[in-house]
Amino acid sequence: MTALNLRNISMTFPDGTQAIDDVDLTIERGEFVTIVGPSGCGKSTLLRIVSGLQLPTSGSCEIDRQSLGYVFQDPVLLPWRNVQKNVELNAELQNVPTDQRREAAQKAVKLVNLSGQELKYPHQLSGGMKMRCSLARSLVSQPKVFLFDEPFGAVDEMTRERLNDELLNIFLQEKFAGLFITHSIQEAVFLSTRVIVMSSQPGRFVSEHKIGFPFPRASEIRYSPEFAQLCGQISHDLKLAHA
Repeated sequence: MTALNLRNISMTFPDGTQAIDDVDLTIERGEFVTIVGPSGCGKSTLLRIVSGLQLPTSGSCEIDRQSLGYVFQDPVLLPWRNVQKNVELNAELQNVPTDQRREAAQKAVKLVNLSGQELKYPHQLSGGMKMRCSLARSLVSQPKVFLFDEPFGAVDEMTRERLNDELLNIFLQEKFAGLFITHSIQEAVFLSTRVIVMSSQPGRFVSEHKIGFPFPRASEIRYSPEFAQLCGQISHDLKLAHA
């Protein structure tokens, strides 16, 4: 089932800067697609267009925005609300009944391995725990499409790998369509069913790599020759795209 369909998406800002040029993308439910590209190539702009936060200059975007999750680079947690209340926030804004949203939040907290931390406030959480809380907040609505804008870029490498493992498990359980943005090629290969390389501005899709490793994926796959070969191919394409 098609979850996202982009056709001929282009974006030119009022100052004349062309951020994105003629991008096509289709994602089916149960696919996890990652876009890698140089800084400023339009990756985050594309996510904002998909989410409806920004209108493209031209092209069409077909998506059910009533079933959309979005995890930003920053966890964007409310400091005066504890974990439980932060996770409930989106459902609360949608006027979901108290008992229903509390139950959904508890399920999401368990899914992201934050059980036992429900009464803590953001200042008491590590960077990784804050991102888990942000992810849980979006999971409450059980989105069919999940957008990720470099969510793990600010944490250390060990925490990042652990969060990648956890996110992959959630993806396998929830079967959403994922669109993920990252600068990390290894992260892209580990998480994805497809990795797309985007060129320097104006951003265009210049190559696509199907990732054939079966699910579930063990952490150790990161150290295999096949994994290293794929990372090398994508790195090569990325250098050409940046040239």
